[in-house]
Amino acid sequence: MILRLTFALALIAFTAAAQVAEIGVHGGMSLLSNKELVPGVELGDGFRLGFRLTLNSYRFFGHEFGYAYNRTNLTLDQKYGMAIHQGGYNFLAYALPEGSPVRPFFTGGAHFNNYVPPGSSVTSGGGSTKFGLNYGGGVKVRVSPMFLIRADVRQYHTPKPDFFIQAPSGWLRQTELSAGFSFAL
Repeated sequence: MILRLTFALALIAFTAAAQVAEIGVHGGMSLLSNKELVPGVELGDGFRLGFRLTLNSYRFFGHEFGYAYNRTNLTLDQKYGMAIHQGGYNFLAYALPEGSPVRPFFTGGAHFNNYVPPGSSVTSGGGSTKFGLNYGGGVKVRVSPMFLIRADVRQYHTPKPDFFIQAPSGWLRQTELSAGFSFAL
């Protein structure tokens, strides 16, 4: 009986300390390079807001699913506001094991960008969707048993949107600088 009770208490303590999943929000900057779409037309830097769900499957590895709304502008004869909706999957490799109060990580994955030009709506199918690859890193810091803060730097490589008569060439590079907080489950 005592052995069973000890085992049950140890199991409860272990699962309470284990960080199985995180759900959080983030915000930051979206910096674009190689941003000329066609001669005289380019995208501008902006901000981003998003959320991420992370499933930590092993002491040093995790899987992350996320969405971000990026607000940018399209410069023609003047600046017009537009959106980039971004969703994707990333694999995480942590430098320190699960349970560490500070966890630097490296990440890489695949994503999509849905570029929504001025006057269009993502709900009416008025965008150009492109698939790409991304990589980066960051750090997560546990501030309490249930909360953590994080900072990320990521680079996204995606083909340029093609909502013009002339098809753009090359890849758009987007740098994410963001910070956020998460709930650890």
